[in-house]
Amino acid sequence: MTEQKGDAADALKEPTDAMMQLWSQQWLQGVTPMARMQLAWMESLAEAMQFEAQCLHALAESGQRLSGCINSETPANPQDLQECYQQLMEHVTQTHMQRLEKVAELSEDFRKRIWEEI
Repeated sequence: MTEQKGDAADALKEPTDAMMQLWSQQWLQGVTPMARMQLAWMESLAEAMQFEAQCLHALAESGQRLSGCINSETPANPQDLQECYQQLMEHVTQTHMQRLEKVAELSEDFRKRIWEEI
């Protein structure tokens, strides 16, 4: 009689294990693409934040140089100040243009990453 109970338990265990394996495979297949898409989004976001930090750093450096031009030991004439300001504005403009180029690239890179995950 104990043999029959053992056989019944084994008989019930085998389909349950198979069902669990099937369910876990299906579950993992459904979650993995979403996790990969989220990872691609987070990588793009990290790159965007890095570019923004670089831009802010360049702006801070320009501000520091401008204050150095204004607070120099020797009194600056208006032409020297204009030249200093012009150089700083060129640097800021160049940094901003690089930022815009990188933003355009990020959008395309993000689409490529998502498409690769799909």
